[in-house]
Amino acid sequence: MSGHGAPDRQRIDAGDLKVVVVAGEWHDVITDGLIAGAERVLEESGAAWRLVRVPGSFELPVVAKAALDAGADAVVALGVIIRGGTPHFDFVSAAATDGLTRVALDTGKPVGFGVLTLDDEAQGIHRAGLPGSKEDKGAEAADAALRTALTLRSLRG
Repeated sequence: MSGHGAPDRQRIDAGDLKVVVVAGEWHDVITDGLIAGAERVLEESGAAWRLVRVPGSFELPVVAKAALDAGADAVVALGVIIRGGTPHFDFVSAAATDGLTRVALDTGKPVGFGVLTLDDEAQGIHRAGLPGSKEDKGAEAADAALRTALTLRSLRG
């Protein structure tokens, strides 16, 4: 499982951060699990946050950029892309990944990456933070976004 070797994370204080969770609508059971994990981390940190839903993972970058341009300190991008029998998976996965990277670099603000690129639905269930899941990628993405926002703040003085 890819989570092997993940660091132990302590609760952080992010009470002065504004975060937007941008989540795709595809594969709602898995996506809802990702959102719940992100919500738990954000609530525990004290960050102000809101959820914005988008049609799919392809739309994550443009909405993430709009949220950061509108004043969010960080974005948590959550989506599910499951491999099918056509190259569509490769195009959407690359567009979401490259687009979110570009958003972070162009804005200088963090984007927590919680986009699951999967071979099958079972892999998503194992990573969604659901009862019986081995990993909680929504929580990990939120934690990464918060920690990176706080690190950037400290570097910028």
